[in-house]
Amino acid sequence: MLVLTKLIVAHLMGDFLLQPTSWVKEKEVHKSKSIKFYLHFLIHGALVLLFLWDMGLWPVAVSITLSHAVIDLLKTYSQRPKTTTRWFFLDQFLHLLSILVIWSIFFDENIDFRKFINSQNIWIYSAGILIVTQVSAIVLQVILKNWTAELNLSKKYSLKKAGKYIGILERLFVFTFVLLGRWEAIGFLITAKSVFRFSDLRRSRDRKLTEYICS
Repeated sequence: MLVLTKLIVAHLMGDFLLQPTSWVKEKEVHKSKSIKFYLHFLIHGALVLLFLWDMGLWPVAVSITLSHAVIDLLKTYSQRPKTTTRWFFLDQFLHLLSILVIWSIFFDENIDFRKFINSQNIWIYSAGILIVTQVSAIVLQVILKNWTAELNLSKKYSLKKAGKYIGILERLFVFTFVLLGRWEAIGFLITAKSVFRFSDLRRSRDRKLTEYICS
C-alpha cells in the first residue's frame, strides 16, 4: 500500500501543485500542440521515479506517463465549456483507476473486487453519500417549492445552481465529520454559515426570505 500511496501523491502533486493555471488554459486552447502538455506528462513520470527512488522501476513511470497523456488528451478533445466540471471529475477518476491498475500489475497486488463489492460498509457509506447529496437536494427542492415561488429570487443577482452545490458540499462535510466523530467541526461549520447568512438577512429585511433560509 505504501507504493500505491506514493503513486497517488505523485499524481496529486503533478496535477494540482505543479501545474499552473496558465498551463491548463494553454492546453485547452492549443491542445496537443502545446508544449505544456508534454512538460506536464514528463513531470508526472519524474515524480513517480523520485518517490519510488528506484531506476529499475522506470516501466512504472513510463506507464503512468503514457496513461496520463491518453486520459488528458481524451479530456481536452472531448470536453466543452458546459461539460468542463463533468470532465474534471471523470478525468481524475480515470487517472486514479489507471494508477490502481498499473500498481496491481507491476507490484503483483491481487485486488479482491468481490470482497470490496460485498462489503456492507461500502454500501452503507455509498447510500449515505447519495442521500446527503443528490437525493436530499431533490427532496428539499420539492418540499420548498411552494415557498420558493413566493420569494422574489432574481436570477440576475445569483449564480446558477450555486446554492444546490454549496448545500451538497455542506452536507458532505457534515457526513464526513460524523463518520470521523468530529462534532466540534460541525458546530464550527454551522456557526460560520450563520454569521454570513445573518448579514445577508439583515440587509434584505425580508421576513419570508429569513424564514426560507432558516428552514
